[in-house]
Amino acid sequence: MKIFKEIGIRKNNLSRADTLKALKKLGKLDKNFKDEDLLLDLMNSESKNIRYQAINNLAKLNNEKLLNHFKKFLDREPVSIVRREIASAIGRLRSKKAIPLMKTILKDNDPNVILQGIRGLLVFKDDKNIETILKNLRNHPNEIVQKIINIEFFDKKKYSSKHSESPEYLKNCIANGDVLKLLKKVEDESIHLTFTSPPYYNARDYSIYNSYKSYLKFLADAFKEVHRITKEGRFFVLNTSPIIIPRTGRKYSSIRYPIPFDIHHKMIKMGWEYIDDIVWLKPEPSAKNRVAGFNLHRKPLAYKPNCITETLMVYRKKSNKLIDWIFKQYPEEIIKTSKIKDGYETSNVWKIDPTSNKNHSAVFPIKLCDRVINYYSFEGDLVFDPFAGSGSVGISAIKNKRNFFLTEIDKEYFKLLKQKFNSDLFNNVKIGINI
Repeated sequence: MKIFKEIGIRKNNLSRADTLKALKKLGKLDKNFKDEDLLLDLMNSESKNIRYQAINNLAKLNNEKLLNHFKKFLDREPVSIVRREIASAIGRLRSKKAIPLMKTILKDNDPNVILQGIRGLLVFKDDKNIETILKNLRNHPNEIVQKIINIEFFDKKKYSSKHSESPEYLKNCIANGDVLKLLKKVEDESIHLTFTSPPYYNARDYSIYNSYKSYLKFLADAFKEVHRITKEGRFFVLNTSPIIIPRTGRKYSSIRYPIPFDIHHKMIKMGWEYIDDIVWLKPEPSAKNRVAGFNLHRKPLAYKPNCITETLMVYRKKSNKLIDWIFKQYPEEIIKTSKIKDGYETSNVWKIDPTSNKNHSAVFPIKLCDRVINYYSFEGDLVFDPFAGSGSVGISAIKNKRNFFLTEIDKEYFKLLKQKFNSDLFNNVKIGINI
């Protein structure tokens, strides 16, 4: 096989591995590069990786004369990643001669190829004809195509210049009442981060609903309000797990409800963007023993493992702004002091022991709150928990130099929160403020 080095020396009979290595080493190509014919020849290689690297290097030449070759390669290429790179090479020419081909690319069946065609045509979006063609893709079936067209042509939102700020009346505020009623009084884009664990379906006295459907509707209504009051592009971390409702008699089976899976599609529909799922792994002795019966009889179909995990679903308020835009809203000193220290968790499995106390049966461990608050907010930010319970989110927020806003419907828990936050450990906490 003919091949070249970055200095243009040709060799015969190099292995695929050596050919690929040489292609990857080329780097920036001089305008007088002489081995263009070798790159064109390598587009006939049986190796998709070699074809990919060959077209990647051909694109660096920025040669309009290659346009017909690119069209031929695109028509015959079967591999998506290589076809995408060919479409990219066409767009990178930034040539009006390439416009007809890029228009054709918009009709391709591969969205990865279409996206490269869009990128190429955006160079000419001041042309009214091109603008109209691209705008017509607003209703394209692919969601990424829709997003790019909306950002480029239809994003009329006025973005706040006070992103790092939050309302004073909500800072270190604890309110007692129905979260839906309370949040109606909170203005749009007030909070930076929400971290919460909602009451489990009919598992506690304070969370009884007449049906699972009504429970999910309640959560969806609450989280829709949370979405409204969350600042542009900021995060909501939701801690849930499937819940088991015990059987009502020996002739009936228990029911297990997959809460995180059932609420997820509702979250996406209301405008949250899924980012990550984090598994909270607890020691097995902390879980209810479900496997004991199976351990005795070992009969197939009756296996039920001990449930030692909960899920932290990480969502971001869908935004056309990147994270870098948020960084620019903060003073450099805050960015610096908020940086995560060494020893942070690198995986999505967090091994943290659960916490309990005599007053609350489902207490957030402070260590869990510390991680979420430090990873998803800046110092001085406002952190919200709509189901405050024992107040772990508020304690962690103060500990980590954030402000908190807590709501809690249960009067007994609210009394305990007042006692806790009236201690000498906390200053300027607004207890039961009328928001």
